[in-house]
Amino acid sequence: MRHATRRFPGGRALLGCGLAAALAACGAPDAPEGDTGAGLRPIVVNYPTLSGGSWHLFMAAEGGYYEKYGLDVDLRFGTHPTGIAMLTSGDGHMADYSLEQALIASSRDGSLRMIGGALNKGTFALMASPELSRVEDVAGRRFAISTIGDAPYNYSVALLSRFGVTARDVEWTPVGTGAAGRAAALAGGRVDVTLLTAPTYFTLEDQGFVKLADLAEFDDIYASKVYLVAASEIEANPELPEQLIRAHAEAVARFYADKDFAVDAYLAYDPEQSRADIERIYDNYYESNLWERVPYVMESAVTAILAQADRDGNPQLETFDFSTVIDNSTIDRLVEEGFFEELFGPEIVEEQERKAAEAFR
Repeated sequence: MRHATRRFPGGRALLGCGLAAALAACGAPDAPEGDTGAGLRPIVVNYPTLSGGSWHLFMAAEGGYYEKYGLDVDLRFGTHPTGIAMLTSGDGHMADYSLEQALIASSRDGSLRMIGGALNKGTFALMASPELSRVEDVAGRRFAISTIGDAPYNYSVALLSRFGVTARDVEWTPVGTGAAGRAAALAGGRVDVTLLTAPTYFTLEDQGFVKLADLAEFDDIYASKVYLVAASEIEANPELPEQLIRAHAEAVARFYADKDFAVDAYLAYDPEQSRADIERIYDNYYESNLWERVPYVMESAVTAILAQADRDGNPQLETFDFSTVIDNSTIDRLVEEGFFEELFGPEIVEEQERKAAEAFR
């Protein structure tokens, strides 16, 4: 079995063949019979966060699910706006992107499509220096972000607003990197607070930094991600949305069924993490049922995220018709064909009917 090439944040590329024995033992799907690499379409998929939010991509690659559906995927890490640039330049074929950034990017020229998304909640924690004890204490403090307008920034603004703290009440400090850079800024005393994903915030907790709030506890704050593809790519390769949705759905099913493999797959892409920390994150995702089995782009998520988006900087959000760029039709067809029921069992029927009714139309 061939495996996707892993692109690590430091630029290293490794061939993902270390899990071959584990995959065989766990019953991962075989590559197409007689396949030696011929017949698989090479594509590039961007993942903008080295966190649990990219877990299903790691599992689709390590489990052979991309190959099962005819794709030879090169997973490449790159924070926003790398994924958008890859899609618009033709250097990438899909980006697993935050819904907010996808809405903004797709509304600017209508050239991108959102075809589904496996996550609507995230394990973000508001971490702060030990002298802070309440979210309200953040007012007047230095707040580390990667860049103004990216997903963690907008989640932070939404979270602070629930406690009466506005975006103007804090001193935003861009550090230009991902969660590790924000954590380093907090640990080094350059800032007083930041929003971090697990497992990054685990280490800070051990060092005495405090968790002021957990984003997942707020039902009205969405940390949604979507599969973003260029419209021209779909026109040239109309089978691509179905290939991607099927591969990622099988990865989600494997996640819920096989903890050991899920942890192995994550560590294959972030080998510096401890297994205990990744197992802890797995338990959080599993117990909170975070992965969407029927991955519609949801109406409620779009409405909530548009309400918190930067409309001053993106006035087109007021009038743009998002039905022209959000396309749930592939998922509708897979529901009709019984794909999700076959994958997850008859218990999925009620859930898929509910999700279909709540999907963006």
